[in-house]
Amino acid sequence: MYLGIDLGTSGVKLLLIDGDQEIVGSASAPIEVSRPNPGWSEQDPADWIKATEDAVAALRKKHPKETAAVKGIGLSGHMHGATILGDGDAMLRPCILWNDTRSFREAAELDADPRFRKITGNIVFPGFTAPKLVWVKNNEPEVFGKVKKVLLPKDYLRLWLTGEHISEMSDSAGTSWLDTGKRKWSAPLLEATHLGEEHMPSLVEGTERAGTLRAELAERWGLGKGITVAGGAGDNAASACGMGTVKAGQAFVSLGTSGVLFAANDSYLPNPESAVHAFCHALPNAWHQMGVILSATDSLNWLSSITGRNAADLTTDLGEGLRKPTGVTFLPYLSGERTPHNDAIIRGSFTGLAHESDVAVLTQAVLEGVAFAFRDSLHALEAAGTKLNRVTAVGGGSRSHYWLKAIATALKIPVDIPADGDFGAAFGAARLGLIAAENADPHEVLTAPVTAETIEPVGKLTAAYDEAYARYRALYPAIRGTM
Repeated sequence: MYLGIDLGTSGVKLLLIDGDQEIVGSASAPIEVSRPNPGWSEQDPADWIKATEDAVAALRKKHPKETAAVKGIGLSGHMHGATILGDGDAMLRPCILWNDTRSFREAAELDADPRFRKITGNIVFPGFTAPKLVWVKNNEPEVFGKVKKVLLPKDYLRLWLTGEHISEMSDSAGTSWLDTGKRKWSAPLLEATHLGEEHMPSLVEGTERAGTLRAELAERWGLGKGITVAGGAGDNAASACGMGTVKAGQAFVSLGTSGVLFAANDSYLPNPESAVHAFCHALPNAWHQMGVILSATDSLNWLSSITGRNAADLTTDLGEGLRKPTGVTFLPYLSGERTPHNDAIIRGSFTGLAHESDVAVLTQAVLEGVAFAFRDSLHALEAAGTKLNRVTAVGGGSRSHYWLKAIATALKIPVDIPADGDFGAAFGAARLGLIAAENADPHEVLTAPVTAETIEPVGKLTAAYDEAYARYRALYPAIRGTM
C-alpha cells in the first residue's frame, strides 16, 4: 500500500492506493484559516499535524489491515507558504499562506531587480515566499533575527514525519529563490533577501526518497520500519502526477475555486512578461507552465450568492446546447488577476446589460468570461513556446457540460473528460510514494486516466465567440484606467 497526504488550505486529505494504483480508502480532517488583518491569511502549523493525525486515525479505523501495509508515503501541499523556524525547529510565527497579499510592496521591489525574473523565470508575486520573508524582516525584525530554516507547508509536515529538512523542485520553484533552469537554490537571490542556503532545506526530485518515517510514528500508527517518504510535489504538480500530465503536449484545465491551465514541458520555457508560471515538474528533467486565474468557480459561486440560486441550477437552466454570446460581458476579476495581467487591484464587471438581461444571461456571461480568461492563459502559454492540441478537464466546475463546451469553443481545442475517479493531488502524491519506495519508472506509473467523453468546439459559434472575446479583451484596459 502507498499513502498520499495532501495538505490543502482547508484541510488534509489522505488517499491509500495499492500496487495496482487502485484506491483502497481515504480520510480527511479540516483546518481553519486565520485572517487577523485585511489581506492576511495564516495558519498554525500545529493544526496541520493535528489534522494529519486525525485523518490517519480515521483511515486506520476504516482500513486497519491495509494501512498497516503502507510501504511509501508521498506529500503534496499548498505552495508558497512561509513556515519560519528558529532554534530547535521552534515555530517563530504562524505560517503566511499563498493567498496572503501583505507583501505586495516587497514583491514589487524584488521584481524590480532583473535577477529575479532572469533566474527564476517568474514574476515575483506577493503570494510567493521570498517577499514574505522580506516583509517579516521589515515588520517583525525580532522574528527575522531568529530565523534558522524556512520551509514550505508540506515540507514542515515532512520534518514532523522524518525529522529532516528536505524539499523538492516543483514546490521550491514557487519561492522566488530557485534557479528554475538549473534546479538549485540561487545564492544571489537568497542574499538579496538577507538569507543564505543554510536557511533552506536540501533539494531532491519529487520521485526520489526524501526521508524515512520516524520509528515513533510508525509504531504509533501500526506501520512497519523503514517506510520511504517521497519528495512529493506542490499541489498543482501533484495533481498533474495524478492526471498523468507529465509529458510535453499534455495539459489539463482545472475548474476549481481558482482556475489553472497546466501544460507539461520537457524543457524550461519561461515567459514572465505574460504572467505565466514556469516551474519545475515533480519528475527529473521536466518542467511545467501554468496560466492562473484567481476566480473560476468562485465567479459562479458569487453569482449564486447574490441571486439565491444554487450554482448547479444556474448552469442547468442554460440547457445542453451552447448559446450564442448575448453581448453581455463578464470580467472574472473578483479578487484581481494573475495571468496575463498580474494585477491585484483590478476588479470584475458586467457590461452590456439591458432590460432583458435576466439571470440566465448573467450566468451565460459568467461562464463565458471564465472561458475567455482561460483563452488569455492559452495565448500566454503559446507566447512562451507551448502549443496545446487538447486539454483534460478536472475540478468541480467540470461537471457542467455547458461550461466545458464554452471552454472548448473559446480555446478552439477539444476538452477530454476523464472516467470517474479521484485523480487529484492526494492521488498524485500516493503515486510519488509508490515510485520512491519501489524505485519504479515514473512514466510507467504516471499514466493518464481513460477518457470517458470528449467535448468538441462548437464550430458554428466560433466566429461569435471570437467577437465576444474581442469585446472581453478591450474591457480590461478601459476599466483599469478608471481605477
